[in-house]
Amino acid sequence: MLDRKATMDFQLCLPAWLREALSDRQPLATPEARAGYAVGLARRNVSEGTGGPFGAAVFEQQSGRLISAGVNRVVPARCSVAHAEIVALCLAQQALQTHDLGAEGIPPCELVCSTEPCAMCLGAIPWSGVRRLVCAARDEDARRIGFDEGDKPADWVSALERRGIAVLRDVCRDEAVAVLEAYRRAGGPIYNARPDRRP
Repeated sequence: MLDRKATMDFQLCLPAWLREALSDRQPLATPEARAGYAVGLARRNVSEGTGGPFGAAVFEQQSGRLISAGVNRVVPARCSVAHAEIVALCLAQQALQTHDLGAEGIPPCELVCSTEPCAMCLGAIPWSGVRRLVCAARDEDARRIGFDEGDKPADWVSALERRGIAVLRDVCRDEAVAVLEAYRRAGGPIYNARPDRRP
């Protein structure tokens, strides 16, 4: 039976522990510290059983001030777009009251991810207005445990850089891969892994 109210409203509930992760945060000065924070979000999301093994955060690039954080909520929220990067970008835009994180008067922002973006999140990055992307685990690390990351251009890094978005890869990669592997060993759901969904 179709719930008509559900078709008129959209709400994404985040885990209660995430509020704690956002409170009283000191600026994080280095890409390594910021990537460690995103990986920590992914690790906690797995240990708390509140979603998939992915975390992301938006920071002011120069000061290291945390603007927002997100975790993967696809399965518990029954929402295929509830990826950590999308959640973090949406919350940053709400916090700064703009759809454009690159708007005049806003310090340059960066998106920091526990794993390189999938095809969907990659598409959202240029539209978000962030000026830098920092990634821990690689696309192939997520694919290795069974996640379908979608069809991405082989030169996606160059494509972002041509748009003025710097990309740093492999920052805290080993720690992020350990979270992915722990999730797989624990039997976490690998969604969109059906044979008919793969190229």
